[in-house]
Amino acid sequence: MAEPITTIIRNELTEEQSKQKKLEELQTFIAEQDEALQKLIAITGELDQAGVLDAVQAMAKAKDAISKIAIDQVSKEPVTNLINHVMNVAGVFSSIDPAVTEKLANGLKSGMQEAELYQNNGDKVSVFQLLTALNDPDINRAVKFGLDFLKGMGKELEK
Repeated sequence: MAEPITTIIRNELTEEQSKQKKLEELQTFIAEQDEALQKLIAITGELDQAGVLDAVQAMAKAKDAISKIAIDQVSKEPVTNLINHVMNVAGVFSSIDPAVTEKLANGLKSGMQEAELYQNNGDKVSVFQLLTALNDPDINRAVKFGLDFLKGMGKELEK
């Protein structure tokens, strides 16, 4: 019967051998990525000629000052108001059924196209024409929608 192995001898590389191995791996990688590295170097050269790298370097050195300026600007009341408005509008739109907004947007688009057709005809609308127009089902539907909208908005404004 064979004797059991009691010690494991690891083949550890010296620091010099480890560096040499890493250098060989890097050379192989560079050789495989030659075209990509050449493009990267060309792009970097163009950015340097355009002064972009100098600007980025200056920004990196002044990162604390730049971040302070950015925070000061974002902290101003108009900006915070804008952020709050965007969040409120996003909340409103996210609570509305997308099918309703699509229908409303299509109606708005169609209404704009119809209005453009008669925009410059110069005709004045009489009170009688206005009352007669309410008999048109399309106009009546839009007016009713507007009145219902105003009613709902008024209820909410009373709160």
